[in-house]
Amino acid sequence: MKKLIAAAGLSLLSGLALAQATPAGLWKTIDDETKQEKSLVRISESGGVFSGRIEKLVDASKQDSRCEKCSDERKDQPVQGMTILRNVKKNADDAGLWDGGDILDPNNGKVYRVRLKPVDGGKKLEVRGYIGMPMLGRTQTWIRVE
Repeated sequence: MKKLIAAAGLSLLSGLALAQATPAGLWKTIDDETKQEKSLVRISESGGVFSGRIEKLVDASKQDSRCEKCSDERKDQPVQGMTILRNVKKNADDAGLWDGGDILDPNNGKVYRVRLKPVDGGKKLEVRGYIGMPMLGRTQTWIRVE
């Protein structure tokens, strides 16, 4: 009986760990230059497709900022509340990766291809923006808030 209870407990814990090893959730982004918290991005999933929206800008002086350098439908739209991550799906060949979509850098208005990889048991998310192939880009590490 003790073995059955232990096995059920381990099964539940492993299920919780797997549930957290997806990009879905609320993430704290860190500024590359200052290493300070920059924003909170909520990544959600609908029909197997993930998207991410800036839920909060940490710097109070930037709360009303707009994407002046954007060249698509997001041009001159408020950055807070903006969808910056679109059309990301689970990679068919690598169960630990999500890709196929794009990410917007609202600071320069550029859109990059994106690859997401949960690490550290889903506590962190490696977000790689790139042009062409993944080796031609840069990676940010986002930290899970919830």
